[in-house]
Amino acid sequence: MKGKKPYEAAAIEAWEEAGVRGKVKKKSVGSYTYLKELDDGNVAPCIVEMFQIEVTEISTDFKERGQRVFDWVSPSEAAGRVREIELKSLLVNFNPNASKARG
Repeated sequence: MKGKKPYEAAAIEAWEEAGVRGKVKKKSVGSYTYLKELDDGNVAPCIVEMFQIEVTEISTDFKERGQRVFDWVSPSEAAGRVREIELKSLLVNFNPNASKARG
């Protein structure tokens, strides 16, 4: 997102895609890559930086409602639900309490 710091863009994405707001940590917890299929059928490689958000607000009315399946699960359960190997690794190794010291 033009003009936004990565953690600010992550907060906007969290609101648009999941209807959650909160305090976002400025330091990324890691990154992963995946291939995104575009509307025209082409594929583009993407690098995603992941940020921790301490959720303080949840809404059922958000931009991409109906396009997403929303479920609260542990990081290890989330790892079992995703295909990207790098993302699985980030989720399995994620410790939200350790991230508090990194701010």
